[in-house]
This record gives sequence, C-alpha cells and structure tokens, in this order.
Amino acid sequence: MDFVDPKIVRREMNRLGQAGRPFLFAVNFEMTEGFILEDPESQDRILYQAWGRGNKKETGYRPDKAHFKAKPLALDEYSPMFRTVMDGLNRGDSYLVNLTVATPIECSLSLSEIFAASSSPYQLLAPGRFVCFSPERFVLIKDGRISTCPMKGTVNAEIPGAEELILADFKETAEHDTVVDLLRNDLSLSASEVRVSRYRYVDRIKTQQREILQVSSEITGRLPDDYRESLGDVVFRALPAGSCSGAPKESTVDIIRRAERSPRGFYTGVFGVFDGEALDSAVMIRFIEKNQDGLFFRSGGGITAYSDLESEYREVLEKIYLPFA
Repeated sequence: MDFVDPKIVRREMNRLGQAGRPFLFAVNFEMTEGFILEDPESQDRILYQAWGRGNKKETGYRPDKAHFKAKPLALDEYSPMFRTVMDGLNRGDSYLVNLTVATPIECSLSLSEIFAASSSPYQLLAPGRFVCFSPERFVLIKDGRISTCPMKGTVNAEIPGAEELILADFKETAEHDTVVDLLRNDLSLSASEVRVSRYRYVDRIKTQQREILQVSSEITGRLPDDYRESLGDVVFRALPAGSCSGAPKESTVDIIRRAERSPRGFYTGVFGVFDGEALDSAVMIRFIEKNQDGLFFRSGGGITAYSDLESEYREVLEKIYLPFA
C-alpha cells in the first residue's frame, strides 16, 4: 500500500469527485501522510466499511473468548501531560484541548480479527499498521449539503441516571459547546446557511466490557452548486478534526505537540469514501495500532479550564475497549 503526501490526496479527491468516480481516502492527524484508492470496493489492500457500505466481508465471525488487557499509564504519568494542557488553557492559548495517550495492550486477536468482529458504523483496516472502529462521523456531503456530528461527552451507561448526569454536567456542556462553535466555523469555510440542526443528543454504544453513552450534535450547511469539483478542498479546509484537536486550532495543536510529545499518526485523522454521488467520512477514534513495540490502544478526551485530573484520567481508560456487541 502506497502512502503519499496529503497534497496528492486533496488533488485526487477534487479530480475524482468532479469525474464522479468512487474513491477511499485517509489522512493522518499531522497531515503529513495519507492515501487515496480509486474504485475501493474492487481492492483488498485496505478494508473498510461506512454504515454498511464497503469491501468488508461479513462472515459472522464473533470470538467466543478474547484475551484483552490494557496496561494503562499511571495517574502520575498522565499528570504532567494534563498540567501542560492546563498551563496552556490558563494562559488563554486555548479554550479546549483534546489530550490523548497510547496505552499498551495485550490481545489474543489480530488486527484483522478485530476488524472482522467489529460492529461500529465506521471501520478501517490497514493490515500490519492499525485498525479503527469509529462511532464518530467527520463530514457527510450529499445532495449539495454538508453535515458533521461531533461527539463530546462520555459516561458509563451503568451509572444510575447516567444520561441525566452527562447532559447536566457543566464541564461537559462547556466542552461540547466549544466544539460545536468551532465546527460551525469550519463548515462556514465552504458552506452557507450553517446551523445546528440537532443539539446534544445521546447515543448508546455497546462494547465488550460495558455500554457507554456519548453526547453528539449535528451541524449542517449548504454547499455551492459546483461542490463536487472541490471535494478535497471542502474536506481539507476542516482539518484537523475539531473534536480531536480543540479551539483555536493552531495554538491548540501546538499545546498537543508539547503535551503528547510524539505524533499521533493516523489516530484522530480522518478517512472517508465517495460512492460517485455522496461522500461520508469518520474521525479515526477507537483505534489500535501495531508497531515494533507491540499493540497500543489510542484514547483521549477534551480538557477545559474546568477539568479535573482524575476524572479526565478515568475517561481515557473508559474508552479502551473492543468493539464487539
């Protein structure tokens, strides 16, 4: 599989969109690497699915038992990263920072087996590199309209009154509102009549360990008549994904670099598919990568000036799971 400069990805998205030819694309968080494949359902180098469409073959595979163990960093290891973010927030360099970590894991399943058993809306497998099973849409472009559905706010569904608690939480509401405002601005770079069409609705997500609740909103806008000639431009104007970076983007990404101290790669980048008429895409969260040091589960959460160290640490751990219903 050839990974290329994202400038090539952007250019090819424009060209193939104008021609009405299907493609699959991805770009990493730092926008230093990506790929684009024409006629993606006819190839098996990269496997994917987006709301039931793709080249994933449904085999009915469900592992009866899977060894899965996280080896999370200790709270005192997470704390310096958190303090770096809080320093940036207190200086006024950012209003919201998405802080992420890579957690070593033990898993008896291969990346391909995890992909085969996944039940998430968006799934992507780059063999030997990573598997992604994301619940979060980045942008949907269809019939002259663009929409995005940021997820901000996570809680264990087993907690009594979990939905009421998450919707009433001041910090979570402030974080959500910041992302919604940021993504309204991002869509406005390409679209008109941008508005919040659904605000703070709750999705229930089943995992191998438990159910979790996630809070989302939907933002929509109208694209110009010739939007298919510039699909790549429309998508790239909104990168990196606001829900996984923060606001304002440029200074927030600088804080992320200093706090996390290593590149994210394709984690929290985006991937998507164009079927010749509509383009659907996802933020690459819920992500397991493989490198020379083993397997790592990437997870994180949004930090605001109101954040609590231990609560944010627990949220990072809460998001480490296998996506099996």
